[in-house]
Amino acid sequence: MSERWPVELRHLRYFVAVADERHFGRASALLHVTQSTLSAQVQDLEREVGGRLFTRTSRRVELTEAGELLLPEARRALAQAGRALQVARQSVRGETGAVRIGFSGVAVLQGVLSDDLRDFHRAHPRVGLTLTELPPAAQIQGVRDGSLDIGYCPDLGLGDTDGLHVTRRALTPLSVALRSDHALASATAVTTASLAAHDLIIFASREEDETILSRLWPAPEEDRSRVRLVGSTLGVLALASAGAGVALVPTATERITLPGLTYRPLHGAPPGPDLLVLGRHDETSGAARAYLSNIPTP
Repeated sequence: MSERWPVELRHLRYFVAVADERHFGRASALLHVTQSTLSAQVQDLEREVGGRLFTRTSRRVELTEAGELLLPEARRALAQAGRALQVARQSVRGETGAVRIGFSGVAVLQGVLSDDLRDFHRAHPRVGLTLTELPPAAQIQGVRDGSLDIGYCPDLGLGDTDGLHVTRRALTPLSVALRSDHALASATAVTTASLAAHDLIIFASREEDETILSRLWPAPEEDRSRVRLVGSTLGVLALASAGAGVALVPTATERITLPGLTYRPLHGAPPGPDLLVLGRHDETSGAARAYLSNIPTP
């Protein structure tokens, strides 16, 4: 059995160059290789094919029937290889692909998420963007396990962020949402001391509840019996508008209007949490890396 030579792209590229030039000397100059190297590569290809691809004379090189049949297929193979490399390069540069984003509602209400999406889409119009509203802990888990690329969430109940790329994007100040005829609604601002006599409503979700409560309302344990934790922003506002309590909400929530609901500034509260953007330090997706590099830092 004769020895088989593996066909590589260079064999096809050399073959096409000779077929186009119909001359080994001109083809070798075009390819920047010696004529002997070019001849050896064509001979390797002919051995793999099992027959001659060119007939050679002192004045000209002509394609054999096998060469004529191979030429269009070789062109297609080289073009496809070029397209494959281009697709991979575009992916590495973040020009194609998709970015999966988890977000908390406050990121939308503050305008941060929409600003970042707009800027990224302008710079990378061919990258797909998918968005899913999730609580902070679920965003952390999603970025860690690869089901999400980016997360937008307040710095509440995050748990361990070691190994994650964390950007502090904006401060999230707090306000009070309450029914328009509530006793505190007549005040121009509400103090934390004045909230002590009223039922308090706070947005929280499952395992994050205690951490969020401690951050937003660092009162002694015995003072928390009148605190109600609710798992959705609209649920919090619906209860407040019904007069079931006073809600502690991000100031950006004031953009949501409900019948009978009003908002007041909150004085004397601890600083609001930062809005964070989460990603992976070891990100391999070009699109996700491009997104993270596009995030402004305060």
